[in-house]
Amino acid sequence: MKIGLSYSRCVKDIFDGKVDISDILVIVAGTKFDPADDEQWTSVWRGYTQWGGAWSGPGHHVDNTHEQQFRKITLALYNSGKLHQPRKFGSKIDYRTRKEFWLEAVLLSSELEQNPAAKKAWDQFQIVAGLVGVSISNKVW
Repeated sequence: MKIGLSYSRCVKDIFDGKVDISDILVIVAGTKFDPADDEQWTSVWRGYTQWGGAWSGPGHHVDNTHEQQFRKITLALYNSGKLHQPRKFGSKIDYRTRKEFWLEAVLLSSELEQNPAAKKAWDQFQIVAGLVGVSISNKVW
């Protein structure tokens, strides 16, 4: 399961097919809007797609013809409770852009011991990660 730390970059990864929406536990976003509200959605879309916005820069460009697809992804996240917006609850957190914006959620070791299928999947994941050069901590909580 993945935890996302950037609304725009996470939705872009879903749109690009890099991440499956069913693999997401939650996205903690710096946004404060209701994607079902047309006025709020338009404001966010324009902010992200105009030059300098998160989806408008070199290598990240999103064509305006994809607006409905992005909104559909956003609504799916929002309606399933996977889009958490701390600012909607008065948080004054400061989101700084960072290179990493996906975190992997790991099962507790007690859960792994009780679920042989999950333990086997975790062990296989570590093998594959090692083969592609990804450093994964063997430490399970």
